Amino acid sequence: MKLTLVTGLTGLILLATIVELLRRRQLREKYGMLWLGVLVIVIPLSLFPRLLDNVAELLGVASGVSLVLFLGIIFLLLVCVHLSWEVSHLEEETRTLAEDFALLRTEIDADRAARDELVRTDG
Repeated sequence: MKLTLVTGLTGLILLATIVELLRRRQLREKYGMLWLGVLVIVIPLSLFPRLLDNVAELLGVASGVSLVLFLGIIFLLLVCVHLSWEVSHLEEETRTLAEDFALLRTEIDADRAARDELVRTDG
């Protein structure tokens, strides 16, 4: 009973935290919806732990705890893959921006040199 209460309260606290982060725009909506979806599953399962055992039995898993651990690991692996994809995309974007910046800087330096040359020949 104690674990059910602690798990339920933890889920509610996380729910409030995610909602607050979304409200302050410190967490992007796509990630907020992901975590809210997880909490929509976790909170009821924490309040009704026998439901988890029934789902595990339905799927042919030995216990609800094993099912939660397996699904948790799969979920975290998927989150890691997604975040790796995001980082790769941002690295590519950063490289492109750095190249564009270098080209613009070269162009500006060339324009300055041409203007300075023009000023020297006129003066």
